[in-house]
Amino acid sequence: MFADPGFRRLFAAAAASRLGTSVGQLALPLAAVTALGAGPAEVGTLATASTLAFLLIGLPAGAWVDRVRRRPVMVTADLARAVLLGSVPLAWWAGALTLTQLYAVALLCGAATVFFDVADQSYLPHLVGPGRLTAANTALVSMDAANQLAGRSVGGLMVELLSAPVAIAVDALSFLWSALCLRSIRRPEPRSHPAGVGLGRDIAEGVRLVTRHPILRAFTAEGALTNLGIQIVQTMLPVLFVREPGLSPLWLGAFLGVGGAGSLLGSAAARRLGRRLGEGRLILLTSVGIVPFLPLVPMLDGGAGLWAAGAAWTVLTVKVGVSNVIKVSYRQRATPDRLLGRVGATMRFLLTGALAIGAGVSGLVGELAGVRTALWAGVGVLAVSCLPIVCSPLRALRDLPAGEEPARPHDAG
Repeated sequence: MFADPGFRRLFAAAAASRLGTSVGQLALPLAAVTALGAGPAEVGTLATASTLAFLLIGLPAGAWVDRVRRRPVMVTADLARAVLLGSVPLAWWAGALTLTQLYAVALLCGAATVFFDVADQSYLPHLVGPGRLTAANTALVSMDAANQLAGRSVGGLMVELLSAPVAIAVDALSFLWSALCLRSIRRPEPRSHPAGVGLGRDIAEGVRLVTRHPILRAFTAEGALTNLGIQIVQTMLPVLFVREPGLSPLWLGAFLGVGGAGSLLGSAAARRLGRRLGEGRLILLTSVGIVPFLPLVPMLDGGAGLWAAGAAWTVLTVKVGVSNVIKVSYRQRATPDRLLGRVGATMRFLLTGALAIGAGVSGLVGELAGVRTALWAGVGVLAVSCLPIVCSPLRALRDLPAGEEPARPHDAG
């Protein structure tokens, strides 16, 4: 893959922007706390603002991206995020930084990220071709997992040494670098597709493909349940680590770092395992195979339970790494080019919506029934997440279809 200069530039752009994002996810709330004295409610509002755009404009963004060339959208989104984030340290240095500005920056950066992410996954098939999608996604997902493993640590160190607003300035520079790398790609992009009869009908066309295509429907349902369960667990983990004797924030960082390592391992091995076992069979085995390990997570304690829960969490994140490579590559192969943006936006809308719901459910259950009960609820959702795969045509497929597979009327179900 890296012999292709276009992919090298895309990879360099992604590596810079995702590392910057990891830094920014830590630095932005810390700027609110350290520079402005924000409390839990303000920090929660800031976190909500950063994801709200996915639910508000995710579907229309997909329809719009399908009407234009994708690379200019990505460059514009990167430049917008660079300017927005760059305004934070400038305002801080001028003594004019406010929570209102941070809310606006988080919301508008989230909107730019919606457009970037939809355009990015729609552009990759043009850049590398259908035959190299799995290899390309393996490299990108592995790099993303490595950023999850190291990015928070780098962000914490930068905040400690330089302050949160300065760390946000580095985040802004990462998006500027990403825009320059993307702008330097020389391979011409095909002309955009003509606009449809209306935005609403364009959105509906993407939704119909996801809901009527038997494999994409199963992937979406399984992914939404997985995100819901993981978010329920992750939201309560910091509370447990603070309250449980023998645990500390340092151990929480190590626990989540193990998750990043598992995701990296899974994404790196996905292509080879898919060839050996068959991609369809691999998705089925990993979805079902995590179930016996899940009860170890709520048993986490300050002794041996920490290690057992860490092992179970690693198994889960290996599965997530495998799924991210195989599922995204198949979706890009199976979706007609004119629908890539809309289908990607539909799936991202549902998967991100599951994260938002999971955070709310976790807080509610944790408050009313206790932290451990919330963890059990999360692993319960994860245990049933395999059902959409088990009940789909995937249970009888060794390999996923090579290309587009239009839905049949009786699959609409």
